[in-house]
Amino acid sequence: MSPVHPLDEAATARAVIDGNGTLIHWNEGARRLLGHTSEEVEGRPAADLLASGSTGPLPEADGDRRSGVLALRHRDGRVLTVWLLAHRLERDGDWLVLTPLEVREPRAPEDPLLRAFLAQAPCAMAVYDERLRLYGLNDAMAEVIGLPEDRVRGLRVSETVSPRNGEPLEREMAEALATGRARSVETYARGGGDRARHWLARIAPLTDTHGRTIGVCVAAHDVTEQYRARRRLQLVNEASVRVGTTLDVTRTAQELADVCVPALADFVSVDLLDPPENGDEYAVGPLAAPVTLRRAAHRSVSADGPETVVEPGGVGVYPASSPQAGSLLAGRSLVAPDGTGTPEERPGRGDGHGVRTTLSVPVRARGRTLGVVVLSRFRRPEPFTADDVLLAEEVTARAALCIDNARRFSRERRTALALQRSLLPRSLPRTAALEAASRYLPAARAGVGGDWFDVIPLSGMRVALVVGDVIGNGVQASATMGRLRTAVRTLADIDLAPDELLTHLDDLVVRLSAEAGTEGTTGEVGATCVYAVYDPVSRRCALASAGHPPPVVLPPDGPPRQIDVPPGPALGLGGLPFESVELDLAEGTVLALYTDGLLENHDRDAEAGVRLLCRALQESSGHLEGAAHAILQALLPPGGAPDDVALLLARTQGLAASDVATWDIPADPALVAPVRRQVTGRLEVWGLTAAAFTAELVVSELVTNAIRYGEPPIRLRLVHDAETLICEVSDSSHTAPHPRRAKTFDEGGRGLLLVAQLTRRWGSRHTPEGKTIWAELSLPGEE
Repeated sequence: MSPVHPLDEAATARAVIDGNGTLIHWNEGARRLLGHTSEEVEGRPAADLLASGSTGPLPEADGDRRSGVLALRHRDGRVLTVWLLAHRLERDGDWLVLTPLEVREPRAPEDPLLRAFLAQAPCAMAVYDERLRLYGLNDAMAEVIGLPEDRVRGLRVSETVSPRNGEPLEREMAEALATGRARSVETYARGGGDRARHWLARIAPLTDTHGRTIGVCVAAHDVTEQYRARRRLQLVNEASVRVGTTLDVTRTAQELADVCVPALADFVSVDLLDPPENGDEYAVGPLAAPVTLRRAAHRSVSADGPETVVEPGGVGVYPASSPQAGSLLAGRSLVAPDGTGTPEERPGRGDGHGVRTTLSVPVRARGRTLGVVVLSRFRRPEPFTADDVLLAEEVTARAALCIDNARRFSRERRTALALQRSLLPRSLPRTAALEAASRYLPAARAGVGGDWFDVIPLSGMRVALVVGDVIGNGVQASATMGRLRTAVRTLADIDLAPDELLTHLDDLVVRLSAEAGTEGTTGEVGATCVYAVYDPVSRRCALASAGHPPPVVLPPDGPPRQIDVPPGPALGLGGLPFESVELDLAEGTVLALYTDGLLENHDRDAEAGVRLLCRALQESSGHLEGAAHAILQALLPPGGAPDDVALLLARTQGLAASDVATWDIPADPALVAPVRRQVTGRLEVWGLTAAAFTAELVVSELVTNAIRYGEPPIRLRLVHDAETLICEVSDSSHTAPHPRRAKTFDEGGRGLLLVAQLTRRWGSRHTPEGKTIWAELSLPGEE
């Protein structure tokens, strides 16, 4: 067997002409044909080789190939009439021009039946010799190639068809020739877009009687329809994977446009109807022209595609003649074969071609129209086929469900966020116990959760700090959060210890779960919570946790650290105990309470998040608002938090000992008058003489009640700041007082009613030693 030469320069004259008509390559075969060396012609105009009177450029067969007969000038002056075949190369404007040098004579007639079989067989077949030069082909193969046998006999496959298509096939033929094994390869022939035909080439070696390989046979089978069906399935599968990766309407629309370009169209626009202002569903009935749409996304196959009047986010008004309105009014897909009625698209800047054809498909989901997709072709000349319409409708239908889901999610998110913000405190109360700052950020992509925080003023100038997180997201989580926040404020108002408050809150969550189960939902309600109470008089803080991340404390003279608080069970498990811890907090200590969304990050673990929190808190603790901003900047990713985030910062303040006065009261009614005089004297020292009369009455009633109905020891405490005077009377009885309506001639029963009238608020709280009755008086000028 003779060796196979990949180029076989001597058998074919080949030249390459660039877009300016200059010869840039000249092979040995071309020298043999016209006598000119490569040094003599490369860099010169190809037209110099034309003989006088030649017709000039070859006639165009299709966009990538030309063929014809030209008169060429030989180096010795002779004129040669040569049939030439030209292929457009991948380089812009370059053409490969060639002609065979070894012209084989037609084969001698043989058996008529065999000759008829070879010529008329419906399967395209060709035979190549051991140099992979065409030896012969049948009529079907000549039709596939588009050239007669006598013109291409002696050429290689890569010279007969475009090198881009022929070279891979030629490599497979060479492999079959070398190994003696049959091979199969899928390729495509002339034409672009839907005109391209896809072929499955079966390559088999041919041997003589001695078993020597003397050539190869190529049989081509048209598999265009199978290829297109496979491509359609691939596109549908790709759409199911690439479209709807998020619950963002704009992102989903852009994914739809990206999938369709360039597989289905050269330019795709997605325009959607604006949702109803009242939040209702889209109308089911027909639309009326003109139609107002908002551009959600568009995509072009290249930068020189159609210019667009409407940019993403912009609003366009489309008349009934436009593809957008026409499809929506008809309620079905419409094809405009010549691209008419498309005022939105103008010819591209780069190629000067206008839109040739458009396909508009309504975006419908769950029986409602959401918008329209318009697919345009300005490069591909072929019109949209029925299969294209079905494919576009299938892809659009899948995307429509994703867009509708995204819109429903966005609507629920807005509702949940509005509910969430309405239930969270609009501003934090000013108290003498601490300075506070807060932040709440909803999740960037997930649904709004049930994170909450609160600052609750308590009696005795104490204050409660709360941060919680309801499991789940959406409106249900926000509503549950509101119920739990209200419950915490109610339980805090009766001055329960942190562990007791969480126990009652746990019972409530268990009941909420049971109620939810009876309403046909999953019945799963859960939450985590941390509750702390700070007393500015004793400067002690008691706190308990229900499965919540422990707070971080930053002392004024030390590094930040997490508080070692027993984690406790999450709310909703029921029947498990909670534990409280107490710690002394120096004035100026900063507490940071937060939800787990602050620490969650795919790039780090929770411990690394705590270290970041501690560092950010330490570096920016001078101003709490600035510290809150710095903490969020340090811990949250640029795209936003993956989960809801609630952050509450508090800097403790203490009351001076001079602002607190305490007396031990003997259980003797006769000593009430001296106590009143001592109170008046203390108020004079504090400069609060304007409140002395009211304070005397309140102290007299509370001390008298304690002596009559309480148990010793009895203690009176006065506490004041710039706005409030607090009177507290404690005794050892656990019986809580309650006001009653006195009858006309009753001598008693009016004391607590009088206290309620004279004070801003009053109440009682249980203590380990008994109870405390307290009353708050607004100082003059503060009411």
